[in-house]
Amino acid sequence: MFRRFAMLRKQFLPISLLAFLFVFHCQPGDSQTASDPQNKTDGSDTNAALLRELEAMKHRIEELEAQLRAQHAVGAAPAAQPAAAPREDAAVPASTAPAATATASIASPATATTTVASAASTEKSAPFAFADFTWLNGNPRTKDAAFDSPFFTPEIRADIDYTYDFRHPQDDTIGGSSEVFRANEVQLTQLGVGGDFHYDNVRARFMTQYGMYSTTTARNDASYSRGNWDLANAYRYLSEAYGGYHWNALHGINVDAGIFMSYVGLFSYYNFDNWAYQPSYVSSNTPWFFTGVRTQIFLSDKLKIEPWFVNGWQSYGRFNNRPGVGGQILWRPNGKLSILGNQYALGEDVLGVPGRVRYHTDDSVQYKYFDRQARGLDKGAFSLTFDAGCEHGGNVAAGTSVSCAGNSAKGPKQSFLGYMIYNRLWFDRDLFAMTLGGGAINNPGRYLVLLLPINGATATSGTPYFTENPGDKFKAWDASATVDYMPSQYITWRLEYNHRAADVPYFTGPGGITPPGGNTGAPGSLVPGWTPDLRKTENRMTGAILVKF
Repeated sequence: MFRRFAMLRKQFLPISLLAFLFVFHCQPGDSQTASDPQNKTDGSDTNAALLRELEAMKHRIEELEAQLRAQHAVGAAPAAQPAAAPREDAAVPASTAPAATATASIASPATATTTVASAASTEKSAPFAFADFTWLNGNPRTKDAAFDSPFFTPEIRADIDYTYDFRHPQDDTIGGSSEVFRANEVQLTQLGVGGDFHYDNVRARFMTQYGMYSTTTARNDASYSRGNWDLANAYRYLSEAYGGYHWNALHGINVDAGIFMSYVGLFSYYNFDNWAYQPSYVSSNTPWFFTGVRTQIFLSDKLKIEPWFVNGWQSYGRFNNRPGVGGQILWRPNGKLSILGNQYALGEDVLGVPGRVRYHTDDSVQYKYFDRQARGLDKGAFSLTFDAGCEHGGNVAAGTSVSCAGNSAKGPKQSFLGYMIYNRLWFDRDLFAMTLGGGAINNPGRYLVLLLPINGATATSGTPYFTENPGDKFKAWDASATVDYMPSQYITWRLEYNHRAADVPYFTGPGGITPPGGNTGAPGSLVPGWTPDLRKTENRMTGAILVKF
């Protein structure tokens, strides 16, 4: 910009000198015009010529000023920034394609206008920055970073909850949830500190996780049991940790490797980002993280395609001899609609059962049907998610073989089918919100049903009290009502009621799911003379304080 001012100043200098000479030439005491009648006509002609030249220069100055203002508008206008990063779009490019530098010649206004328009048309817009998407389920609603720098953008999260279980289990243990774990106690679900590094197109992100998540998330992954070095302990205090690079091609291309959030299930791993605290089974039972490599290709500011190469289904390592592949397509044609598709395939994701292959599709649509800033109802939106999948293969002789097509000689049907739907209303300029929703699943074989921690059982140990054998039936449904108070964009006070039900005993009863005196013997093992108290229904209330900077 300073170079442009310098160029114009060089052109304005002779204009100023000529104006000064003309004024000096026209002074009454000028000897040539006042005392020499012979030259009066010539002086008049000269004055007229100078007047014409100055008039032309005046127009030229106006043209140059207009051109300067146009160039300044293109060069100085700040690039649009994404309003927020959703779970399914957690890695918006750290730097987008640089704005084209205006190089318009200042010889004529027409040329300047054409070149400025060309520069504006070639400038690439940031992905999904054309509208405010903080209303989405699974998206943080923060619009302003509390602190930022050219090198690092920090992030701090805190999630503290108190859950009242109407059955009052004597061991205060809640099973079958990936968000709520203990009853009638104040618990730190997660404390995370981290952020995003971004410099010279190099990018990295990490987020720690302390609290219940550091134990409960790791226990749902059995892959660490294959081989040594205890991957569960190595990674349990990290929810995200990856590095990568951004290319200024198309609307941005990112390649990242490490541990990153899974997008399957719509809801975010972080409860602050969600419309509800306890999501339905479709979301609660599907992966919360992947370990591998992803490539994000932003074909436009409205469309992203993202291939994955991952170790397995919510796994730190490979379960058997084949990793998984998958991908995502995210399309937001306008500020009211978001369409998301996630696919996963080919992973052999059952520990100790080589050859059993998994497929899964997860698809969501979110639509904002009402938006008007008002003291009453000011916004309304809904989300609909549908999931389907199956497993096939295994060892027929050992009784571990299953089939996608249905019960056959290859084994019993092993599949997953589910949906969830939520509607959210905002009030008083987004100060309050209310969400109603729920869903259902059918998962014969129970390969995606969260294993109950009976007598300390894990995904590796299993438990004879709740088996996950081929053909084991499991159908469940749930409903919830959530009320939020949001006095600041950085905090949410939440109160939620949940009712859940299943066709087999699955939820903790008054007697609890822990043997008297605590866990006994190997994790998940039988305890003579004792059985867990499991029921078909569950009712609970959760109050939570959710913070994000």
